[in-house]
Amino acid sequence: MSVELVSILVLCGVFLLATMSSIHMGALAIAAAFVFGMFVLPGDSGAKVDQIVGGFPGGLFFVLAGVTYLFAIAKNNGTVDWMVHAAMRSVRGRVGLMPWVMFFVAAALAGVGAATPAAVAMIAPIGIAFALRHRISPVLVGLMIVNGASAGGFSPIGIFGSITNNVIERNGLESSPATLFLVVMAFNVLVAGVLVFVFGRGVPSTEQVATTPEASALPPDDAAAPVLDVNRALTVGGLLALAIGALFFGLDVGLSAFVLAVFLSAVHPAGAKGAVDQIAWSTVLLVCGIVTYVSLMESLGTIDYLGNVVAGISVVLVGALAICYIAGVVSAFASTTGILGALIPLAVPFLERQEISAIGLVAALAISASIVDSSPFSTSGSLVVANAPPELRDLMYRRLLQWGFSMVALAPLAAWLVLVVPGWL
Repeated sequence: MSVELVSILVLCGVFLLATMSSIHMGALAIAAAFVFGMFVLPGDSGAKVDQIVGGFPGGLFFVLAGVTYLFAIAKNNGTVDWMVHAAMRSVRGRVGLMPWVMFFVAAALAGVGAATPAAVAMIAPIGIAFALRHRISPVLVGLMIVNGASAGGFSPIGIFGSITNNVIERNGLESSPATLFLVVMAFNVLVAGVLVFVFGRGVPSTEQVATTPEASALPPDDAAAPVLDVNRALTVGGLLALAIGALFFGLDVGLSAFVLAVFLSAVHPAGAKGAVDQIAWSTVLLVCGIVTYVSLMESLGTIDYLGNVVAGISVVLVGALAICYIAGVVSAFASTTGILGALIPLAVPFLERQEISAIGLVAALAISASIVDSSPFSTSGSLVVANAPPELRDLMYRRLLQWGFSMVALAPLAAWLVLVVPGWL
């Protein structure tokens, strides 16, 4: 068996073992890179270690750590609470708009740097309680929150977007952060419309609403709502500046986020207390670990090996569809961030044939990998189930299972048909 094929099997083993056990996937990937690399790389031990360590994505580390650091400060100083309350006030008298508000609030939080599960964890308790009190389907609200967070995460300063754009650039592909974000967001808005149609009438019974303690756990009223003080205004301005700098001036997202975080820490030290501890270190380790192992695969010639395999596929569009389905199926059980870090490099030889749009296939991969986060086996989906009242938890689990696996079956095909086949991107 060739070393290239073994490296692919090891990567599959990393995903499988991490999914079926409590071992952190990023730590496992780094360990696999070291052990496997020491056996197969040429040179002495020092040269092997240098090559393995050289694959560590320093730029991506700065992006993930910097953005989540800045978001932690925004959470500490009350900016996130202010954003949520402002959104809640916007639905006074228009309860039917509540699912859409939850979608866009979750998207906004993920879009400014919150890890997708973190955005879901913050919004799900509020959204589900509101849904039960006002007889809106809690399944609908939960799914809207997950979809919104997944869509917002692909903003140029979101974690999903940062990972995807960084991997694209590292592999010499054409990058368009704004296009990726807008395409993924538009697709998720359409899916959200389907959600409203499918689940809009699925309300719990009167008895369930009346006896559910969470139904009374509404957000605070206007008297207790946070106000936009100077520190929060500076934070909102900083988040906007970060997005504008990345989109229009090409500023490095990670380093810019650190500059803004340091500035806000200096202006309001109390608001930054403990923010470093809230950096998404688990996500940073996960993504950087996977990318480190994929870099080892590149140095071993695995990417070229896959390129030769892809070259044997006579119908390019069929190969693209297969990659999208791989993304959807694996991500329904494994980490979306890990999948994004691994699949895009593996698709590079396919994209280098230039017979299909690179940004089109990357966007389709992004959608296929992220839209299945509504599965109850994913972190975001499980958070929604956990925040449902006990008497509705089984129902929530079944509905998320049905919807999540319908997305596994349909979303890759839909994304492929819309974004890859026409070649309009």
